[in-house]
Amino acid sequence: MPFSLIPHQVLERYTQVTPALLERLGVRLLLCDLDYTLAPKSVPQPDGTLHTWLEELRQAGVTVMILSNNRSSRRVETFCRELGIRYVGHAGKPRVGGYRAAMEQAGIPAEQTAMLGDKLLTDVLGARRSGILALMVEPLGGPVGAWNHVLHLLQRPFKAIAKRRCTIS
Repeated sequence: MPFSLIPHQVLERYTQVTPALLERLGVRLLLCDLDYTLAPKSVPQPDGTLHTWLEELRQAGVTVMILSNNRSSRRVETFCRELGIRYVGHAGKPRVGGYRAAMEQAGIPAEQTAMLGDKLLTDVLGARRSGILALMVEPLGGPVGAWNHVLHLLQRPFKAIAKRRCTIS
């Protein structure tokens, strides 16, 4: 199993992941982290921008699922119900089991799957270990709490390497 903390690409926001980009990459399944990736943790419901983005991906034939380590299944369930998408909760990222379960549910192989998240040690590492494309975004709402500030400082060198390499065009 590969071990890498370097994402394939770093973006500012999830909205930069467009249907055209995913088509170029051959991605039919986009797994997304929820907190700080699609919405700040303090935001209880999806906003209009997220609804619009998901509809554009749906129309392009991309399946979107949430892959979350969130301890409260209620938050993930509420978000996903309103968005009309499936999820794998208590995913155990960076372990590969949650990634495999999501791909199996969707019936889409790793070669056509990408993970979108804001953390190296869960989202990116798990994606790389699972053999799928790792897309990273800056955290929506910024890092909250001392531990998240430390984590995001530690992520900087890896994100800088990814930006220099930019393995995706």
